[in-house]
Amino acid sequence: MRRVCKILSILFLAAAPAAMAQSQETESGQKTIAPAGMPDADGASFVNLTLSQCQELALRHSNTVLNAGLDVAAAKARKQEAVAEYFPKVSATAMAFYAFDPMLELELTDIIGDSPFATGLNEMLNQYAAQYGFSPMYSTLKKGVAAHVSVMQPVFAGGRIVTGNKLARLGMDAASLQQNISLRNVAEDVESGYWQIVSLENKLECLEVVQDMLDTLYRDVMSASDAGLALETDMLQVRLKMNQIKSSVTQLRNGLKLAKMNFFNMIGLEYNPYSTFSQDSLPRLDDIRLTDEISDLLPPENYYRVAEDVAVSQAETKLLDLSVESKRLEKRMALGEALPQIGVGVTYGYNNLIDKGSMNGMVFGMVQIPISDWGKTSRKMQRLDAEMQKAENDRLYLQRQLVLQVHKLWLDLTASWEKLQVSEENADMAGALLRQMQTQYSAGMVAVSDLLQAQTQFTQAESDLLDCQIAYRNALQAYLDRTEQ
Repeated sequence: MRRVCKILSILFLAAAPAAMAQSQETESGQKTIAPAGMPDADGASFVNLTLSQCQELALRHSNTVLNAGLDVAAAKARKQEAVAEYFPKVSATAMAFYAFDPMLELELTDIIGDSPFATGLNEMLNQYAAQYGFSPMYSTLKKGVAAHVSVMQPVFAGGRIVTGNKLARLGMDAASLQQNISLRNVAEDVESGYWQIVSLENKLECLEVVQDMLDTLYRDVMSASDAGLALETDMLQVRLKMNQIKSSVTQLRNGLKLAKMNFFNMIGLEYNPYSTFSQDSLPRLDDIRLTDEISDLLPPENYYRVAEDVAVSQAETKLLDLSVESKRLEKRMALGEALPQIGVGVTYGYNNLIDKGSMNGMVFGMVQIPISDWGKTSRKMQRLDAEMQKAENDRLYLQRQLVLQVHKLWLDLTASWEKLQVSEENADMAGALLRQMQTQYSAGMVAVSDLLQAQTQFTQAESDLLDCQIAYRNALQAYLDRTEQ
């Protein structure tokens, strides 16, 4: 049983012999948590989860983590795409055509020109064509086929191939850094959700103990009232307090169920939300228990690191550096568009377009010099210069913001520790006050209303202490994640 419940049990043990018996019954009736997947004495199967197990589940099932992994895979594929630009481009082309009329028709006059001699010769050719049965006109390109294979190797492309590969490599590095940030954020969310549930379970357990103690106190007051030693108003005050605690327990149980469902959805754990019947052999929501407890907490001085050193090592800082570098490479890419492009190639294939088919090939070189794009490229270079300077300004500003963020995390950590110290002192004083009121009530020196008020103050002080412990634990983990400790 946790700290608060132990203290409450000890405080109420001295109330009366009946209270002693009730407290012992509560201790002996407490169930032990069975190992994960093992049934307890009444046959219910419990699943026990530690914080590290929950974080592992989240890393396997979190949508954010899965998408970050896909972004890394896409960046790797993009880098491989860029590497392919170094290699020759091989293409195969095939074509066939059939025209309704020949696309090329030639007469004798089309070859030797339109002259009296050509006209006479053409008339003689027409005469012999009619006599011997051949056409005086040459026609071709009515049908044909062609197929060839080409290999083109870029020799110089204005540096865009090399720059493109560097950009692809930066993209892969950026995706990896984003993945690390996603993993860190998910781990922080899991830890926060885990301790929230632990806090609610602690509070619920304590309220249930208070319920048992109030039941015992009510029986004692009722016996004293029957003997004429207590007023009916004392009974009404105890019953009013009992109803208040009962309402708080109901509200806390509902809040705990919602917190559990949200948390288990986040880590990808399937569960049965109903407690009345089983569903696909899934563990019931109430049977999934978080077993880690907050251990002894050390003061912040044990974890301090220089903020400037922490900020430099942050993934966000590295992303800012990559952003500036990518703008510089984009400028080089733009400059490459205005530079000459040189390539060599070879093609070989089969042609049957005019008279007969034949195999042929050729080797060629190509030089392309952009002329009209110089003005456009100049304006583009100016735009990228401004964007590069903007990225540099953002990097300097956000680096300062990262340092400020680390300072804030440290201030939050130290403030949480100070609040924790105050809450521990308040809990100790409330416990001492409750013990005194308990002794005085047993001696008949104070009214039951005074005892109930002291009990309320103590319960609230212990609840505040638990909240401060959770807050300090979360602040500590956030600082440790940032400082990579």
